[in-house]
Amino acid sequence: MEIAFAEARAAAARGEVPVGAVVVDAAGRVLARAGNRVEELADAAAHAELLALREAAAARGEPRLPDCTLVVTLEPCPLCAAAAALFRVRKVVFGAYDPKGGGVEHGPRVFAAPGCLHQPEVVGGVRETEAADLLRDFFAGRR
Repeated sequence: MEIAFAEARAAAARGEVPVGAVVVDAAGRVLARAGNRVEELADAAAHAELLALREAAAARGEPRLPDCTLVVTLEPCPLCAAAAALFRVRKVVFGAYDPKGGGVEHGPRVFAAPGCLHQPEVVGGVRETEAADLLRDFFAGRR
């Protein structure tokens, strides 16, 4: 999670919403890490999770990551939750819950949907206060 926080802080420094993600394999080796790059790339889908998942899969030369864990500072949105299912990650670990935009424990609850082809293990609320504070401070500075 510390690497995900470093990516989130770097994203904030670039003016991006401070969300960071890291993909680790079963041995705990970091395959990829990323922070949001929506503004920088002018790409509404350049979320930290998607960037990290794509990079990890490319590094392996495989479209799926069945032995991997996606660690992210914020509950994945529906888009990123669906991507985690498509990449077939074993586990999703996240920090702050997102009642408005989340897609795992809130909103559409992607992994619980009947059409979801893969349901990873989910652990939410890891360093939740720190993750929420990072987001709150970022948006307070914008208002």
